[in-house]
Amino acid sequence: MASQFSGVLQLTDLDDFITPSQACVKPVKLEKKPGKSVAKIQIEDDGSYFQVNQDGGLQKLEKAKITLNDCLACSGCITSAESVLIAQQSQDELYKVLQRNKQNSAEQTVVVVSVSPQSRASLAARFDLSTTDAARRLTAFFKNLGVHHVFDTGFSRTFSLLESQREFVERFQRKDRDKKALPMLASACPGWICYAEKTHGDFILPYISTTRSPQQVMGSLVKGYFAEQHNLTPNQIYHVTVMPCFDKKLEASRSDFFLKEADTREVDCVITSGEVMKMLEQEGLSLNDVEPAPLDTFFSSVHEDELLRHAGSSSGGYLHHVYIHAARQLFGVEVKDITYKTLKNKDFQEVTLEKDGTVLLRFAITYGFRNIQNLVQKLKRGKASYDFVEVMACPSGCVNGGGQVKPLPDKPNKELLQQVEDLYKAENTRAPEEEDRVAHLYHSWLHHVGEEKARELLHTGYHGVAKNTNGLVMKW
Repeated sequence: MASQFSGVLQLTDLDDFITPSQACVKPVKLEKKPGKSVAKIQIEDDGSYFQVNQDGGLQKLEKAKITLNDCLACSGCITSAESVLIAQQSQDELYKVLQRNKQNSAEQTVVVVSVSPQSRASLAARFDLSTTDAARRLTAFFKNLGVHHVFDTGFSRTFSLLESQREFVERFQRKDRDKKALPMLASACPGWICYAEKTHGDFILPYISTTRSPQQVMGSLVKGYFAEQHNLTPNQIYHVTVMPCFDKKLEASRSDFFLKEADTREVDCVITSGEVMKMLEQEGLSLNDVEPAPLDTFFSSVHEDELLRHAGSSSGGYLHHVYIHAARQLFGVEVKDITYKTLKNKDFQEVTLEKDGTVLLRFAITYGFRNIQNLVQKLKRGKASYDFVEVMACPSGCVNGGGQVKPLPDKPNKELLQQVEDLYKAENTRAPEEEDRVAHLYHSWLHHVGEEKARELLHTGYHGVAKNTNGLVMKW
């Protein structure tokens, strides 16, 4: 049977869905009038809506405006390139800013692009490059367009991993007096967060880690520390991230990440790996034709001119690092190798730490909404025995995000996915604790701003109820 899940969301042929994907319902505004009932609504070929009155007369209806806060990340539209609802989050917006800079050299907006490791691997696979070579060429490509700085979100992910480690230990130590301290559920995936907020609300939210994703930590770094170091105000910087999934656009648009005093978002624009491909095509370029440029090292994890990654999964390695840290910190156990046990499918795996026949820690990886739904149901029934779960909405995780570069016609989906995974894991690793630059920022910048401000810059909150600007109840 053919998959009913949005084909744009996946590179593999795994059929992962809760309900069949369908186009987003375009809402309409109905003015309720006493004593009158509406017979039906008629939709014309051009997409306009008409109310059919009892006397047969037609009355055109006003479409209700929907915002990103209304989106459920259901894959009906937000993961489809041809119908993304976000006008202000595209490569066209980046081009507009770059064009304004060219036309007005006296008042330059500083343009910063932060590239995710998964996007880097996706583009490297398309052009048969190593990830570091792809990064150098991407740096040159963006700077040739007028971008001032190109960073690596692997750097900001170090903060996310360190904060996740500390948060887990703190939760574990209060689990006896706080029934919702565990399991701690990873928070880096915005598709999962959106689903949790709008489908399960206040029940599930206390379990979710408050640690910001790498994208939003980078937002804090660029609009905070970077701005200070360069004597800029946050609104003098236009910050773009390159991400493997469309849901990152939703994340950047959250009100939690809007700087009211500066009247700017921490991440102004998110473009996907596929949208970078479109930019290359628009410029008439192959990435192979771009002469490499030196990597920016201000916010990048680099050793001997080679980019570094974090050990563990290609979705960031959250389970890997939290598990090793917790074993050492809580039980004095030094973990050298982690053995994963596959459960119902390869996207649901388990790891346990045992000592003298007693299970000390039980962690899991849960990818894809089918597995996420099973996890949530276990939580509701009180049968989830995990301490930590690395949760990602996409089957196979972030390297398989809906915004990744699609395979060429002669290349099987699974083969491309494996190539992207291999390229990602070919990079050398560095433990978060060994990143001296990050340690320096903890002691200088974050210590300087104060404990409360530091927590605000590296953590966030969640919201169980969301309404659109018209106060309408949305059905998707």
